[in-house]
Amino acid sequence: MLVCPVTKGKLEYHQDKQELWSRQAKLAYPIRDGIPYMLENEARPLSEEELKA
Repeated sequence: MLVCPVTKGKLEYHQDKQELWSRQAKLAYPIRDGIPYMLENEARPLSEEELKA
């Protein structure tokens, strides 16, 4: 089971964006060619709109 490397909290899989979201860290980790890139510097910040969804 994968967890957020920053918070050690749960991740949400978003198939449409090919990302794993950490709401706690407010980060989205990319999945490329089926491989999750779980590095903080590879993640993008989640927008306030995304966090509310």
